[in-house]
Amino acid sequence: MNPLIPGALERARILVAGDVMLDRYWFGEVNRISPEAPVPVVRIEKREERLGGAANVARNIAALGVQASLLGIVGQDEAGDVVDELLAKANIGSYLQRDQAVSTIIKLRVIGRQQQLLRIDFEQPPGELVLRDKLSQFNALLAQYDLIVLSDYAKGSLVNVAEMIAAARKTGKRVLVDPKGEDFSIYAGASILTPNKAELKHCVGSWKTEAELTAKAQQLRRSLGLEALLLTRSEEGMSLYSESEVLHIPAMAREVYDVSGAGDTVIATLAVMLAAGMTLADAVAIANRAGGIVVGKLGASTVSREELSI
Repeated sequence: MNPLIPGALERARILVAGDVMLDRYWFGEVNRISPEAPVPVVRIEKREERLGGAANVARNIAALGVQASLLGIVGQDEAGDVVDELLAKANIGSYLQRDQAVSTIIKLRVIGRQQQLLRIDFEQPPGELVLRDKLSQFNALLAQYDLIVLSDYAKGSLVNVAEMIAAARKTGKRVLVDPKGEDFSIYAGASILTPNKAELKHCVGSWKTEAELTAKAQQLRRSLGLEALLLTRSEEGMSLYSESEVLHIPAMAREVYDVSGAGDTVIATLAVMLAAGMTLADAVAIANRAGGIVVGKLGASTVSREELSI
């Protein structure tokens, strides 16, 4: 593995755009069942708020010492204010569009005895006017960044993703996309897609053998004009499909505690290493290591340079 050039991480600049969320965690004790229904009663003792969705990708990038900025949409509400505050604390540049017509996306998780008991989602798609403003701002910001990450959670903030990819590629920027949905054609022209197994199956159908998977993945990569497709495979590790090779990287042998946000950590780490000048194969190996570390933590978390030994 080629070592990073000294100062490469500190000089890199990455722009993240996508669906911005606020993750709320309510922790409590469970000592009885409700007399009203056969459900546990959780007495809340602690609350936490974390950046979620595309904001968690930016948070993971910043945690590795790289300049990260976030472009997205939140509501003109208390949750949007919290997202802004958390971005400032994490030293993430904020280019949030505030939409008065919608509420900030919130994922509320109730945790009892170290287990998630319930998740409640609050979400609305953004309006057309604020989406047009976001696209204009995206185009204006492109020249300032080395690499672009598009984090699609299918919540409506990336309906114009094709135009964003085209604009970024026109300026020579590498574009990494965490995709969603059954139609990946909207991501045509991107540099690298990072689907998980379920997302890839939605797009290309199931497979029975490794050879069949490789054929489907390579056909998809060629049809979309991608530099590479990185398939995250949970306990099976990762597979990188490019024009020159198919590279399989086994998963790190460690206990899986919580897979929330693992995909965010993978694409963030991959983006950081590529922006710092690392080869694709070496960047994927470190991203795989980061994913293996973060699944051992509760909720959407980050990894540090010390944990990655870089």
